[in-house]
Amino acid sequence: QVQLVESGGGLVQPGGSLRLSCAASGSSISIYRMNWYRQAPGTRRELVAHITAGSITNYVDSVKGRFTISRDNAKNTVYLQMNSLKPEDTAVYYCNAIDAGIVIAWGQGTQVTVST
Repeated sequence: QVQLVESGGGLVQPGGSLRLSCAASGSSISIYRMNWYRQAPGTRRELVAHITAGSITNYVDSVKGRFTISRDNAKNTVYLQMNSLKPEDTAVYYCNAIDAGIVIAWGQGTQVTVST
């Protein structure tokens, strides 16, 4: 059974950068599609980026060119590098793991706040 733990969130000024980590335990995530979601107060959870087992990536339009998702299977970890952050990126960021179209695990989330 996979457990996911996000870290790396915090308070950053507009234009700044953060790198989020999603560390997995209990099982290897190398064969899973991994997603990063975010949810701002009063909004629906939004898929931000995903990476397949073969490291094919995709992003929501609002973060293209600014965010990069990557995976390190040796460390059983997925990352989200976030550059040129904007106030509208403020949200709780979550990762999850997908196996054959089924969500098998969610993390607890990490808060990202972009503000002066």
